[in-house]
Amino acid sequence: MTDHSKNSRWIRYAAWMAMTVAFVGLSACDKDKDPDPPAKLVNIVAKRDVSQLWSVGLGGDSKNLRLALRPIAVEGVVYAAAHDGEVVALTASNGKRKWSVKTKLPLAAGPEVGSGVVALGSSDGDVIVLDAATGQERWRKSVNSEVLARPLIANETLVVRTVDGHLEGMALSDGTKRWAVDEQVPRLSLRGTAPPVLAGDKVIAGFDNGRVIAVDVRNGDVLWDTIVNAPHGRTELERLSDIDAAVHVSGDDIFVVGFQGRVAMLALDSGQIWWARDASSYRGFTMDEDNLYLTNSDGVVMAMKRNDGTVLWEQSTIRRRGLTAPTLDGDSLLVGDFEGYLHWLDKSTGEIVARRKTDGDRITNAAVADDGRTFIQTDSGKLIAFKSGARPGPSAADAG
Repeated sequence: MTDHSKNSRWIRYAAWMAMTVAFVGLSACDKDKDPDPPAKLVNIVAKRDVSQLWSVGLGGDSKNLRLALRPIAVEGVVYAAAHDGEVVALTASNGKRKWSVKTKLPLAAGPEVGSGVVALGSSDGDVIVLDAATGQERWRKSVNSEVLARPLIANETLVVRTVDGHLEGMALSDGTKRWAVDEQVPRLSLRGTAPPVLAGDKVIAGFDNGRVIAVDVRNGDVLWDTIVNAPHGRTELERLSDIDAAVHVSGDDIFVVGFQGRVAMLALDSGQIWWARDASSYRGFTMDEDNLYLTNSDGVVMAMKRNDGTVLWEQSTIRRRGLTAPTLDGDSLLVGDFEGYLHWLDKSTGEIVARRKTDGDRITNAAVADDGRTFIQTDSGKLIAFKSGARPGPSAADAG
């Protein structure tokens, strides 16, 4: 890479970071009032048993960077990465290392696993692909802008989204560019990027301008482009309309949520909006067969009906604690917060039924659930595995 390209990339990254800092400052002094403090934790009655299975220190402290480093579990193996460049593969049951590789990159997104490889992106605008069985490097390539969204492996194509609105499909075998799509990015936006999601032969991606697009993964043709979160207001702060949370695809429907906007259900084939309700979230949501579970931008967790968005319940006792998106863990929901606490909520009522503290550092990314276990990575690089289950109630004999 030439010095000119390195300098240009650094200038773009520094300018983007400055915009992010500006947003934080504006939020803190909005209307000349002190921001409301995070909710203080109150004692709960534990109704769910939680046990820690193992923990591994990855290092690579990423406090305050809001990176998209989230573990992934595939066929009994957990893959994870740290900001200092280390990538590991661990046995899911006991945390034993199968392999560990130091890439010497400031990793910022991933890993994604599929087709026998592991793919990651970096803060310096690099994409790297490793062999999933051994960790051996297959190839690396520069895409000239920070990668802050987990890459997508779609058969023989790797799809990468960068913070400057660039979506690129490249050959999974060697990184050769196959197609690219670019969306205009507002001058001021939140720190975060929605990862691309595969639905059949379509790549679905949300952008900082409030739009969701569908792209043919084979050739990059834009199949439809829908404004879900139209900017509104007079100031740049009021007009923030980022879609930073991953969309969810279920059958012929797409579910999406944006910041200072709404949550909506779209038709997969056309992008037509079937229903929409006011909502604001940059963390995201999860779903089951009946409901959608959302963490809004104020840290309130809520359940909504999938078929029309009707709100079923809200949990506001842990608001303003920088919550992650919820993760389904059996019949409960799991969210992490800025002090490293994990909170389990009953998914039918929103009641907090268990709580555990990790290492005391912020948890930016949602937990990962697999085969009865959940895996969480803190911003200081601690990877922890938990197992939880409903606490047995009193038996008839006990009651007598």
